[in-house]
Amino acid sequence: MGFGELLEQVGSVGRFQILHVTLLCVPILMMASHNLLQNFVAMVPPHQCSAHTNLSQHRLSQEEALLVTVPLDHQTKPHKCQRYAAPQWHLLSRNGTSSPKEEEDTEEDFGAPLQGCLDGWSYNMTERTSTIISDWDLVCERRQLKQMAQTIYMSGVLVGAAVFGGLSDRFGRRMLLILSYLIIAVMGTCAAFASSLSLFCLFRFGCGMAVSGVALNSFSLIVEWIPTRVRTLVGTVAGYSYTIGQLILAMLAYFIRDWRWLTLAVSLPLYFVFLYSWWFLESARWLAMKNNSEQAVKNLKSVAKLNGHHEEGEKINITMLEESMKKELSCSRGSYTMLDLVRTPNMRNMTLCLFAVWFSTSFAYYGLAMDLQKFGVDIYLIQVIFGAVDIPAKVIITVSMSYLGRRVSQVGGLILSGVSIWINLLVPYDKQIVRTCLAVLGKGCLAASFNCCYLYSGELYPTIIRQNGLGCVSMMARIGAMVAPMVSLLGDYIPWLPGVIYGGAPILSGLAALFLPETLNSSLPDTIQDVEDRGREGKESQNKDDIILQQDPQTEPLKEAA
Repeated sequence: MGFGELLEQVGSVGRFQILHVTLLCVPILMMASHNLLQNFVAMVPPHQCSAHTNLSQHRLSQEEALLVTVPLDHQTKPHKCQRYAAPQWHLLSRNGTSSPKEEEDTEEDFGAPLQGCLDGWSYNMTERTSTIISDWDLVCERRQLKQMAQTIYMSGVLVGAAVFGGLSDRFGRRMLLILSYLIIAVMGTCAAFASSLSLFCLFRFGCGMAVSGVALNSFSLIVEWIPTRVRTLVGTVAGYSYTIGQLILAMLAYFIRDWRWLTLAVSLPLYFVFLYSWWFLESARWLAMKNNSEQAVKNLKSVAKLNGHHEEGEKINITMLEESMKKELSCSRGSYTMLDLVRTPNMRNMTLCLFAVWFSTSFAYYGLAMDLQKFGVDIYLIQVIFGAVDIPAKVIITVSMSYLGRRVSQVGGLILSGVSIWINLLVPYDKQIVRTCLAVLGKGCLAASFNCCYLYSGELYPTIIRQNGLGCVSMMARIGAMVAPMVSLLGDYIPWLPGVIYGGAPILSGLAALFLPETLNSSLPDTIQDVEDRGREGKESQNKDDIILQQDPQTEPLKEAA
């Protein structure tokens, strides 16, 4: 008898599990909003240098002031980062307008001396009433600061993965999750009222840390309270919560055009989540592994009561729990660190492969999803499309994981996404519809890959070190997300280089995923020894198949034909 049988005894998929998963999925809606918030709060509005200060004494329309102040770029549009050193009054006469200095300034505009935007910038705020770009002038020579703000947020997610992963294995999933909700709410509120870019980045860093805490602990609490047979379905439901969150963000951004109010709108609901999260039960599996069998039994009885299995729940006692988990408890004595993820052969191979999978999935995903303006399509529409594509993508990946297995699904999603990104490089820039369709296909495959690797990693790592394992691979994902905005800057020098890198990473990691073991219909491992035994059994099974093929005379004609 194992822990899974105890779950069956208390009602494996009853009222508790349904309510538990639902309440855990609600805040995941806001995770998507925080991760992709910069698409709207850092939207770059059309801009050009402000007119010379002495131009205000002349009665000029906005078009006339722009004409004499700002030169045209190579695309015959007003230059964003330069202006004439002095107003070019003669350009008004060309435009059929008289000028107060028409007689004095006869110099042609071609070759006229230029200068930077010494008096600041003028912004066309038709799409958004304000953004951090317009508030703090993050354009031209300061445009890298936009990418830096997102990188700082993702570095917070990285630090959170390391901190919350280790702490939750030591102190439990529940308390760290409750704390994470509160941190997101407070830090998001502070970011909405930040008076400078530095403070904004600081508070966003704190949000990023807490978002990692929510992701890691929500998934563990979901997985450790449900039976093996419904893990795929429930993991997909959690994934769809993130998908719906992307659509909610597009709706909120459409109706809330001020970046401060938008930031506040995606943060305030977490106060409510913080209040109801005190109802959550700590994982009984984790409690038992941490020698707190008494509380584990109490939690199991509470679940049984809520599921209508009160009598079966009353039969569970400490002796039954310890007997059912005798093997796991005997192997869980002592403390475990991140070094245990690479100390033994199968754990090491598994961890390195998952590092590659998580890094490339996140790297390519945020490379596509965090620069929506480059597609030349309405930003609200493209956000909806990018969110909606996750729906069929996750249906397909769920079916694939259930019938073909986790490994094939992971490999297929990664390689297909990389190929679609590479094909996009060959499409002319003016074919915006084709380019957008290919980008949507790539993003859908990466979303499916994310959905798979969350479930896959949770099934691969043993209970005693699952949070450390998920924390480490999540750190690699955050490193990928941090690097992605920086790679996009390479496009200023070699336009096709970011696409080559964004497409190549998932293809290489897809090949690495071929070395991961399959977990379809397998029980969750509880100890490192379980992982090593699984790897050893897989090799022995492969060796037996090879021996049978060599000994079976019917295979000889096939060999000769080959």
